[in-house]
Amino acid sequence: MRRYILILFTFLTSVSYSQIHEVGVFLGGSNFIGDIGRTNYILPNKFAGGLVYKYNLNPRIAIRGNYNALPMFGDDNQSDDLLREQRNFSFNNTIHELAAGLEFNFFEYNVRSLGHTFTPYILAQVAAYNYKTPESVVGGNVQFTSDISLAIPLGIGIKGRITDHLAFAFESAVRLTFTDDIDYTTDKITSLDFGGNGNDFYTFTGFSLVYTFGRPACYADNE
Repeated sequence: MRRYILILFTFLTSVSYSQIHEVGVFLGGSNFIGDIGRTNYILPNKFAGGLVYKYNLNPRIAIRGNYNALPMFGDDNQSDDLLREQRNFSFNNTIHELAAGLEFNFFEYNVRSLGHTFTPYILAQVAAYNYKTPESVVGGNVQFTSDISLAIPLGIGIKGRITDHLAFAFESAVRLTFTDDIDYTTDKITSLDFGGNGNDFYTFTGFSLVYTFGRPACYADNE
């Protein structure tokens, strides 16, 4: 029993000495994939931004949280689909997103070490987001309501060291949603019922700049 306690204590001590905080901003562009407009998966058409926080468990894995404000825009005139061009519909919406999950580094990454200055990574999260959706028509005008739904952000990126306390990243991530009305397509209103082609997607692509702090000395010297 003492051996197992010693092993557990050693593990917890190792994890506690390999923790670091990162806070920063994410700036880039968003785009929408659904029933309105283009269907390109990575073609940002609106400026978007957010905040990012990371809690590194070790040089390979970080717990990550985000807040993002993501404008959504779609215009049938920009589509290569002739039927969409003839329909000539457009929309604007804004998604406010809170996400949490894990970031996995391909290589051991330590921003305070010259031996580990960059790494590709993958991202897997669960997100809750707020957006506008049509509810009814009153006097010929569409009435909107606010709704909340869930999404699964999946992405890939590359990050690297700038200084001992600054790092950058370039990332692109797609959000898989469980709704089909971000572009206001809905069977509640006949004029907005376009049949649908499955649930909507949206993406966020751009650069982040983070400040790192809280790294114990033994972690900084770890190679």
